Formats: sequence, C-alpha cells, structure tokens
Amino acid sequence: MNLQPTASTCFVSGRAFAEGDRVASFLVRGPALEIMRYDVGEPAATEFRPEGTVACRWVHGFKPRAREENADRAMKLTAENLFLTLSDPATEPTPETVRLVQFLALMLERKRLLRPKGLTADGTRRVYEHARSKERHEVPVGELDQAFFIAIQEQLSVLVGPPREAPTPATVAAE
Repeated sequence: MNLQPTASTCFVSGRAFAEGDRVASFLVRGPALEIMRYDVGEPAATEFRPEGTVACRWVHGFKPRAREENADRAMKLTAENLFLTLSDPATEPTPETVRLVQFLALMLERKRLLRPKGLTADGTRRVYEHARSKERHEVPVGELDQAFFIAIQEQLSVLVGPPREAPTPATVAAE
C-alpha cells in the first residue's frame, strides 16, 4: 500500500495550498479496492464526497515539502508512518483517528518501534518514544473493550480488506 504525500492543491477546488492552510486528509478505499489519499482545503471538506469508504480523516496545517525530502520513501504506507502522521500534534484528533492511533501504538510497541514512557501527569495520555527519532508522542488512554476492537476491525477492513473466512474442516479435508 502507498500513502501519497500531501498534495499541493485542493482535490475539490484545485486551489494551491499555502503554508499554514488547514487541510483535511481522507484515506479512502475505492471501488476497485485501491487505497487513495485525498487532500481537501478545510472549507471545501464539507462538500467532498469520495467514491468508496472513508477509513479515517484528519486535519492538519499544510507544510510545503522540502526540496531534499525523499518523496518515494515518505509514500510507503506503513503502520509506523500512519502512526507518526496521525499522532502529530498539528493533527486534530477525531474519534476515528484516536482509535487508530491507540491501536497502532499497541502494535508498534509490540514491534519495539515505540517505547512506553508512562502516563502524562493528568493520567489521560500514554507517552511513547519513537525508537529511531527519539520523538515523544502522547496517545489518549482508552478503554480497550469489545466495542473498541469491533470499531477498529471495521476501520482496518476498509484499509486492508475484510478478514478472511477460516476454512471449514470439510473444505480442508476435501483438498
């Protein structure tokens, strides 16, 4: 899967973004099952109707890409890149992105790409340190109950497809 870098123009209006403009980014699974990223100026986001299913949406300030930045490397959609994008303090949290950040943090902690550093003073956020960059990220503490995992499964199925059916014993024996 690839996550395109932030576009330099609004998908809806075609207007070029200026530094500091508020941009709404959408990850959408299209009709042909491809994952697309759409960047829309925040004023035009209310009229944006993508074809397909929206996996998540976040709002952030536009920053022009540095000339020396490797766009191909930044395009690789990995759990790590998605976590770093969604947990950026400039990204406004939505219920979908908070849930996805909580899940990605658990996954990346298990892979040792994030190191837990405890809770914030008020106890509402977990602090993680990114192993490579040493940046600290705060993730809201959430209830990891059945409802959480049902919701995250629905979100992930938009990105990676529905879970495969386990073969029945009769099917396995016939093969």
